[in-house]
Amino acid sequence: MRLILALLTLPLPAAAWEFSADPICTLTHQTTDAEIAITYDAALPEYALFITLRTGTWGEPPAFQIGFLGGRNGQIGTTQHRLSGDGATLSVRDSGFGNVLDGLEFNADGFATTGATTVDFTLTDAAPAVRAFRDCPSGVPATS
Repeated sequence: MRLILALLTLPLPAAAWEFSADPICTLTHQTTDAEIAITYDAALPEYALFITLRTGTWGEPPAFQIGFLGGRNGQIGTTQHRLSGDGATLSVRDSGFGNVLDGLEFNADGFATTGATTVDFTLTDAAPAVRAFRDCPSGVPATS
């Protein structure tokens, strides 16, 4: 019985997309395979996407793509991504993320891929958190 109670209290990945405005505008999501975070820093001004794998590495991908399905299908790609020193976190920075935010807000599912590595994520509950992110007090534009 104690083992069952202990297992029930282990932290599990959260299913919901979450928004926070402190210290900067941040949108987060946990999957079984990865942690996803998007930030906006009005002082720069710059958006950043971070996808950290729970196990393994992204390898040495020549390109990164994020795609969306179930509403306003689309795919966005770049070769301007960076990897952390341990290869577990892929990041992309840009002055505009309108297409990414639209993809998150108006679709049911998403994926991030470098070809050899793919992370799938649900967007069924993302819209309210994305709207809060867009309305963030630090200056995220309300529309893309």
